[in-house]
Amino acid sequence: MAYTYEYPRPALTVDCVIFGLDESHQLKVLLIQRKNDPFAGRWALPGGFVDMDESLEAAALRELEEETGVRDVFIEQLFTFGAPERDPRGRVVSVAYYALVNLSEHPVEAASDARSVEWFAVDELPPLAFDHDKILQAAIARLRAKVRYQPIGFELLPEQFTLSQLQQLYETVLGVDELNKRNFRTRILKMGVLREVGKQENVAHRPAKLYSFDKEAYEQLFRERYDDLLRRGVDFEI
Repeated sequence: MAYTYEYPRPALTVDCVIFGLDESHQLKVLLIQRKNDPFAGRWALPGGFVDMDESLEAAALRELEEETGVRDVFIEQLFTFGAPERDPRGRVVSVAYYALVNLSEHPVEAASDARSVEWFAVDELPPLAFDHDKILQAAIARLRAKVRYQPIGFELLPEQFTLSQLQQLYETVLGVDELNKRNFRTRILKMGVLREVGKQENVAHRPAKLYSFDKEAYEQLFRERYDDLLRRGVDFEI
């Protein structure tokens, strides 16, 4: 006889916090406008219920693609949100994921149960459905903590970039006006994960050096000297 679980069980959902950086170096998050109740017409994070035959990550990627058209992104599990009153439909637990993407490489299109989909600046958000404001703030906090010791922001930049562009990225993610320029450059180069690839061309000012992220060097460094990498991380003076 098959085992039968006799007690009430919560439903399980996934939610996706997708960050991007626009041309004016604003940190943005991808939101959908809900088509159906509850919170019809309200903006929310992409997400939905987990099917019985799929993993959490597969469900998150499926919902993200179905609602926004965004696909082929690397997502990382953030946290689990399970306040009993978080969903008016009943007892629902949500596992949140987050990712960083290049806006130019991921055009968006509303589909499934999304009425619309848009990028919003993280400091200019509309009211969000459910407890998605708490999920988003947790993702921002995780991003700001992790960017200090892991080079996770390179997905937001073009393949080749200047140190000034990289510094602007860090300033945006960390939410500060200006980092110490000399300290930033010394520490980021000391990590040994950038490869010089040339100089800017056809610019009115003195051409700056161009760099690319050396993923292989980073992965090797991470495997061999994880603790040392954390100590050498970009713990900037702000």
